[in-house]
Amino acid sequence: MEAVLSAFREVSTGSLGHLTDFGYAGGLDALTRPQKAIGLAFTVHIPSLDATNVHYAINLVEPGEVLVIDTSGERNRACWGGVVAHAALRAKVAGVVVDGPITDWVEVTASGPPVWCRGLSAITGRRLGLEGAVLTPVQVGGAVVQPGDIVFADTDGVFFVPPDGAAELAQALRAREAREPELKRRLDAGEKMADISGAWKAVEEARAHG
Repeated sequence: MEAVLSAFREVSTGSLGHLTDFGYAGGLDALTRPQKAIGLAFTVHIPSLDATNVHYAINLVEPGEVLVIDTSGERNRACWGGVVAHAALRAKVAGVVVDGPITDWVEVTASGPPVWCRGLSAITGRRLGLEGAVLTPVQVGGAVVQPGDIVFADTDGVFFVPPDGAAELAQALRAREAREPELKRRLDAGEKMADISGAWKAVEEARAHG
């Protein structure tokens, strides 16, 4: 699996976004730019108010894993802040994906693992110990995430990739990105974008038959 993760570290989510929408977490932004995190998903599900299982998860997460937090649609209360970010750093968490806001921007960006979230909030969750679960299927940004899925996150966004077929997908992305220098060389040589991509021919043919 490490070879697969290494392959994803060499490519970008934007390249995958040319090929599929599947597994894309919509509405989440990188907290800082540039940033990147690749690792296996350690999933956390919390109800909108009770953030107890976020703390619980940090005791269990393995180094190099990415915390993926389903907040049950909470868009006002932050379940992630400066102290918990520092705890995650000590646990060697590779990254954090929160389907909701976070707080303590200065502390989180100064010393915590990279974060993808839905902005900032000054009000927070509570440690009530009532509900929630870890290592369970969750939904983040409209994508279903299984524990152990590959989290492929960078400045442009977040994808969740099932392990089956991930190696082949990473190689396809490598091949796609390897073609880009030649395309830029052709543009520098004076060729036009629509000619290289085939868009000119496709539009002209559509007009001819329209």
